[in-house]
Amino acid sequence: MTYAKKHLGQHFLKNKAKLRKIVDALELKRGDVVVEIGPGRGALTFPLAEKCKELDCKIIAIEKDKELASELKEKFKDNKNVEIIEGDALKEIKSQISNLKNVKIVGNIPYYITGYLFRIIGELERKPFLIVLLIQKEVAERVCAKPPKMNLLAASVQFWAEPKIIGYVSRKDFSPAPKVDSAIIKLSPKCSFSHSQECWNEQNKQNADNYYQFIKVLFRQPRKTAVNNISKFKNLNMTKEKLVEKLAGLGIKENARPQDLSVEQIIALSTLFS
Repeated sequence: MTYAKKHLGQHFLKNKAKLRKIVDALELKRGDVVVEIGPGRGALTFPLAEKCKELDCKIIAIEKDKELASELKEKFKDNKNVEIIEGDALKEIKSQISNLKNVKIVGNIPYYITGYLFRIIGELERKPFLIVLLIQKEVAERVCAKPPKMNLLAASVQFWAEPKIIGYVSRKDFSPAPKVDSAIIKLSPKCSFSHSQECWNEQNKQNADNYYQFIKVLFRQPRKTAVNNISKFKNLNMTKEKLVEKLAGLGIKENARPQDLSVEQIIALSTLFS
């Protein structure tokens, strides 16, 4: 058996009930394509494969570890519903799903790549229909944060998806056990960023680019007021008094800090400076 490699952040989930919960959360339907990030030894891949056999779904499992990828190819060599790809999911995911429909993403994600993975998915013009990930508990709670705990990560992800924590997983449920607990997070991409062609256009893309530039400025100094941070935005062409008036029109007080704002208010603010 291949041992976990610390430099790849490998912690294999062994709790079968939690594995079933992840599979159920994908809400698999006939014809779906499931992209699994980092299948490891296949603990999640096996129950997924059973479900996909019933529904004629396909699994594309991307494993960076050469030894594990080789083992998985041998384990699933007779399963036509499962394709094992040796490679870095962060580099492969865009090309793997670009021409596919009914895509869903799942994975037990190494903690060190979580933020980068969200960024990659967020930049895809065609989002998967559903994303279910096992990630660090603290990160999951940050992603799902609401005012008065809004943060840059939450604002980034909630722009394109509705996140929800659907379960927690103890560190004891992994082998080897990590130093922190985990959470299962389910992300439902919003219509305007889905696979549906009519939901994506150049205006949406422009709004997205502007939004991401805006929140970097808004949350650059989270202890300061939103007014002070926004006043440093390069596309701002108004006095501070006018800015305060604009914020008031969105129900935002002059002394409000970035963490006090809802994602809806942040989106509305970003469109003022496009």
